[in-house]
Amino acid sequence: MFAKVLSGALVGLERVPVEVETDILGGLPSFNIVGLPDKAVGESRERVRSALKNINKDFFPDKKLTVNLAPGDLPKEGPAFDLPIAISILLANGQLVGETKDSVFLGELSLDGTLRATKGILPVVLLFAKRGIKRVFVPDKNALEAAIVSGIEVYPAKNLRQIILHLSGVKLMKRAKTVSYKKYLREDEYDFDMSDIRGQEFVKRAIEVSVSGGHNILLKGPPGAGKTLIARTIPSILPPLTFDEAIEVTKIYSISGLLDGNSLMVSRPFRNPHHTTSHIGLIGGSTIPRPGEVSLAHRGILFLDEFPEFPRHVLEALRQPLEDGHVVVSRAKMRIQFPSRFMLVAALNPCPCGFYGDPNHECKCTTSEILRYQKRVSGPMLDRIDIHVDVPAVKVAKIVTDEENPAESSKIIRKRVIKARLAQGARFKDKKILTNGEMTNRDIREFCKIDEETKEVLKQALVRLSLSARAYHKIIKVAQTIADLSGSDSIRREHVLEALQYRPKLDI
Repeated sequence: MFAKVLSGALVGLERVPVEVETDILGGLPSFNIVGLPDKAVGESRERVRSALKNINKDFFPDKKLTVNLAPGDLPKEGPAFDLPIAISILLANGQLVGETKDSVFLGELSLDGTLRATKGILPVVLLFAKRGIKRVFVPDKNALEAAIVSGIEVYPAKNLRQIILHLSGVKLMKRAKTVSYKKYLREDEYDFDMSDIRGQEFVKRAIEVSVSGGHNILLKGPPGAGKTLIARTIPSILPPLTFDEAIEVTKIYSISGLLDGNSLMVSRPFRNPHHTTSHIGLIGGSTIPRPGEVSLAHRGILFLDEFPEFPRHVLEALRQPLEDGHVVVSRAKMRIQFPSRFMLVAALNPCPCGFYGDPNHECKCTTSEILRYQKRVSGPMLDRIDIHVDVPAVKVAKIVTDEENPAESSKIIRKRVIKARLAQGARFKDKKILTNGEMTNRDIREFCKIDEETKEVLKQALVRLSLSARAYHKIIKVAQTIADLSGSDSIRREHVLEALQYRPKLDI
């Protein structure tokens, strides 16, 4: 007796179809699972056996039982194969008669047959919706996550018994209603607001430009100047995720098991890893590759405080994701690509004590200590950061004055950011890029309109500041964002001059 049902396996961020085949033969009772299962899949034997016997003692056959997870050369991991294995056994044993050809099953079983929440639901539903599969059976706790996808019927189940009765036609289950993305959109409340920052108008302007164009930014200044506070206010001015962006981010968090009860990620991620984070923790990896912090920050912010304190080899690993917008993790058995289109926000002190160049505090570091500290971040790494801003300590008088005259709120700044992003969306509607920060050199030539006077300013800056070709193109991209904020159709002289202010004044 033979039966086959559909499920899915995880490869990076994508699911691939898996056929769960069951064959019941004569001979001594045994239960084997083949097809490169990991330990969690191997332990499905005990979960499935107990779940079936606790529903009906006759459901599990006392015969030789072989389950094959095809294709056999693809590693299978996780407990999500419990449900399809149980259904295929019932079909092969003749205990269940029903149409399962156009159905997909995914979920972990408890010993009593209850279905537990399972990570990675969204990628598999998206996969089979594109392939024209009619229905998918998932744990009820994953129903909202799966119901985001249109074009496929989602049946949420609390336990295995419900699915058996449904497939037998005894008691039909209710399908989940497709959920509109607008239902998830809400007005977020943030712990930090731009109006909380006293003074620092130049820095706040740089942050606005950075967020509007998706440009990487470096904040340099003494302790207590407000670098960390400024960075933590950035989420309050970020534009909302579009539906496609929300799906991308949710897929990453779904396979990582980090949705924390949310069915859809609607706020842009803000990741702030500690400087002791390992190479694998930041970039991604492990035996079966998993997303790192750069991928968890996809379409959001990666904030690296105390930038030079990160190991140099960890920082150097950021070069590829900053340039390409993705990370490639290669292992002996597989090669996985994870998206990592994030905005880097880095903060650092000018020296170990933090007061080098501060007019109000004396630096206690030796020259060799300062040089050693500054060389922890390489030149090529710094050259990949679009905007460099000095964050000076705010004077007490300025703080007191600003108490009486509140600064602009994040809500007001966010409106300008959204307007600039909409201009970029219209500009790149036929491209795969979303912001000015993602433009390639070819895109710059195609989309950036620069008059002769402005070109002359750029040429002089290139010579006088000894800019690299990468820095030159970054200035144009930042100037384009400034032009978008001002509502200009072309890059003008004043836009370039402001962009030049965001280049590093001194080598660090």
